[in-house]
Amino acid sequence: MDGSKRMDATGSARRWLWVGVLGLGLTLTGCRTTGSAAKPDATANKQVVEFDPVTVTADLELDRLNDEELFAGGTSAFAANDFKQAARYFGRLADFHPDSPHRRQALYNAGLAHQRLKEWDDAYARFAELAEPEKGQGDALEASFRLAETLYHLERYEDATKLLATLSARADLPAGRRIEAQVQQGICQVEAGRTDDAEATLRKALAAYDALSDKTEVEDYFPAQAHFFVGEIYRLHYEAVKLEASRGSDGLAQDLNYKAELLLSAQGHYLRSIRVGNGYWATAAGAQIGALYENLYEHMVSSPTPPELNAEEAGVYRQELRKKIRVLLTKSINIYERTLEAAERIGSQSAFVDRTRQSLEKVKSLLLADAETDEAGVSVPMPASNAGAKHR
Repeated sequence: MDGSKRMDATGSARRWLWVGVLGLGLTLTGCRTTGSAAKPDATANKQVVEFDPVTVTADLELDRLNDEELFAGGTSAFAANDFKQAARYFGRLADFHPDSPHRRQALYNAGLAHQRLKEWDDAYARFAELAEPEKGQGDALEASFRLAETLYHLERYEDATKLLATLSARADLPAGRRIEAQVQQGICQVEAGRTDDAEATLRKALAAYDALSDKTEVEDYFPAQAHFFVGEIYRLHYEAVKLEASRGSDGLAQDLNYKAELLLSAQGHYLRSIRVGNGYWATAAGAQIGALYENLYEHMVSSPTPPELNAEEAGVYRQELRKKIRVLLTKSINIYERTLEAAERIGSQSAFVDRTRQSLEKVKSLLLADAETDEAGVSVPMPASNAGAKHR
């Protein structure tokens, strides 16, 4: 990149917009000219063809720049986090300088700029031209991973799954890249609703990681992410179990026990994610564990009393339920506080941290309200606002 080549200082960053509305009348007379314009035949049939308005955009400022200057301008804009300008410069180079030695890098960088702007269709178009998932190396390989990410954001989960399966099957890739592809493949399968396939894929990735003699071959982000999403699969199974009082006390007890088992399975995988030691996923997993206990509380407190119980039995049922609920709230508070302490210690900031802080205050308020109910000696009513509560 030649630093001596600069844009004209007087050139302002602007685009010239030409709008042409074409209404062309074509006279079909079949006449001939004999040196002078033939007189139109008034009786001849006429056909008028009208076109929709056409917008033609020309970037005259960039039109003056060669590929070296475009590459330099795009690089400077990207370094300054001006991704709109970076996409403009790199895109111009890729589109109008097909023989430039910078074209492949410009395609990749244009895709990255669009990705930073969350312009997923544009990012897909750039990465798709460069990607070679079956045999590509270098920028073609990196573009393949990026292409899978854009497919994920475009909610084309099956397309992303196929691409990532191709990458994870490549024996020529380092173990870290194969595991990365497998984990991302499993996540796409979760999003596609194929939880059984997703669990098999994620467990295969974790088995490959565990078999490595040198764990530093793989970024801790990916095994932590894999454990987290196995936990998510069990959380989804947990949420699918409904507590129906119409099944009677025995049926309700069975459903509650099964739901609790699924909660513990999800919690186990979240804890494994925490133990890997990646800050982001440790915080996320802690937040999800606390949310599970909070969610179970909401399900239990909003479930109606089994219909076969008389008034006295219903009172005992509610008292026992309150004891279990208090344990759930206490566990949730403990996990939320530990998660926030860990986040503060490592300087982690994410949506999970914000949600954990809000949830902690909510659960503390619930526990305080329960204590005040104890002091008043009042039985706990079923909160109508919690009926049918959903996990966030």
